[in-house]
Amino acid sequence: MKIHKEGRKILFFTLLGLLVVNMLLYYFNSEHLTFNRIFSGISFIVFLLILQFFRSPYRNLLLHEDLVVAPADGKVVVIENVEEPEYFKDTRKQISIFMSPINVHITRNPVSGIVKYFKYHPGNYFVAWHPKSSTKNERTTVVVESLAGPQVLFRQIAGAMARRIVWYVTEGDEVNQGEEFGFIKFGSRVDIFVPVDTEVKVQLGQKTKGGQTVIAQLKTTV
Repeated sequence: MKIHKEGRKILFFTLLGLLVVNMLLYYFNSEHLTFNRIFSGISFIVFLLILQFFRSPYRNLLLHEDLVVAPADGKVVVIENVEEPEYFKDTRKQISIFMSPINVHITRNPVSGIVKYFKYHPGNYFVAWHPKSSTKNERTTVVVESLAGPQVLFRQIAGAMARRIVWYVTEGDEVNQGEEFGFIKFGSRVDIFVPVDTEVKVQLGQKTKGGQTVIAQLKTTV
C-alpha cells in the first residue's frame, strides 16, 4: 500500500510538528513524565489516523464500457430519481456514496469516455449527508460521455470536515474507468447521476470499493 501524493506534505508537517511538541514537553516538562508519555501516545495515534486516511491501496480495476463502477469507497446513502438542475435539467437517477473519515478518499472515474463538462463550485460545508450538501456545499461537477453512449454526471462534495477538493480533469480530457480523477480531504460524498432507465446494481446501505463495485449498468446507445 502506498501513501497518496495529496497526503505527503500534510503527513510530513504533522510528523514534524508532533515531534517538536513532544521534544519540548520532555525538555521543559520533564517532572511530569506520565503526562508526557500519555501525550506521546496520543500523538502517535493521531499520526496513524491521518496516515490511514491518505493510504492508496492497490486495486484490481473492473473495466466494462456499459458498467458504472463506484467512484469512491464508502456506503450507498441515496438511490432515487431527482431533477438534476445544473447540466441535464431533467430527471435523472441519483446514486450517492458517503465517505467516512476512515475510508480511502481517492475518487475514481465511474466510466470511460470524454469529459464534456467540468465546473468547480465554491460553497458551504454542511455535513455530507445533509440534503442541501449536493447543491450548497463546495463541490465539483464532471460529465463524461461514456463509451456506451449515455452521459454520466458525478460530483465530489465537501463535507463538514472536508476543506479541500482536488481534481485532475478538465473539459475535453479522455478518461479511463477506475483511474483517479481527484481526491477529497477528510470525509465527504460523491453523487452520480445516470439516465432513469439505468439498472441499479447496489442497495441502500451497501458498502462500495472505488473502481471495483458495480453500481449500475447503462443502456447501450452506440
